[in-house]
Amino acid sequence: MGANTAENTNLRLKAVLDILAESVWSQTTLNAGEVLAEAIVRVPFNDHEAELLSGGIPRGHKTLTSASAKLVKAGWLVKGRSGWTIPEDGLRATVAFPDAAAFGAALDAGTPVPADVPVPTAPPATAPPAKTAAKKAAATKRAAAPRKAAAPKVAATDVAEPKVAAAKVSAPKAKAATATKAPAAKKATRKAPAKAAATPAVETVPQPDAVAVAGDFNKILGAPEDWAPQYDEAQMEFNPLVQVWTITAELPAGFYTYKIALNRSWDENYGAFGARDGANHELNHDGGPVTITYSHETRDIVVG
Repeated sequence: MGANTAENTNLRLKAVLDILAESVWSQTTLNAGEVLAEAIVRVPFNDHEAELLSGGIPRGHKTLTSASAKLVKAGWLVKGRSGWTIPEDGLRATVAFPDAAAFGAALDAGTPVPADVPVPTAPPATAPPAKTAAKKAAATKRAAAPRKAAAPKVAATDVAEPKVAAAKVSAPKAKAATATKAPAAKKATRKAPAKAAATPAVETVPQPDAVAVAGDFNKILGAPEDWAPQYDEAQMEFNPLVQVWTITAELPAGFYTYKIALNRSWDENYGAFGARDGANHELNHDGGPVTITYSHETRDIVVG
């Protein structure tokens, strides 16, 4: 780990690219919050970086978020509507500048990746999988689950046919009484797959009535005041096909802060990393159109 914040930040920026490269090889999708969280797991904060700022964000996290703009400027990172992605130049940068000092120097100086550096076809053998600490914990729990009694869970959650089988096992005396009904039950379960195949597999999540981007740019959007989730100008539009809310706005260059507020009030709101009542989201904007996408499943956003 680096000895100071500058070196640590360069290490984390390189980790961001490494994590995104690994996600390419493993064909997994990580949102911006997961990428940043994993980079911090790989390069933990020192005491100075762990200090909380007035917005409740660790100093090191704010530094890393701001510094990620350098990756975008270098052409090594793309912050899009669907998340963060790594272009070919970003993949090549992971091997062209293997250590923090060379990586940071190239990033600060705007040094392009040498033309003879090929696009890597696999992640470094020593690189850990691109998973967040939370995903690792979840995987551990799933691995331990088979040790628990599985039969009650299957009976409670499985489809109709396993329930019929469970009923026969638990009530053998009723076999004669239920024998004539069994064919009808089987017919019903045979028809079910045909209906399921005809219905689009769209997983829905209960949604709020309204979602607003409330921050210090609401007046720019035409609202009477800033930080005002009640006005129409701050409301996002819901796309039922992909289950996300979006808003696109033309903003002048500047630094902005905001939160996601539900149902035109502050009663339920989400900030950085999708935390309820969390620290403000931050946006360093070069000017021009910007699209903010909110997922109520994760309570987090993507900026593009």
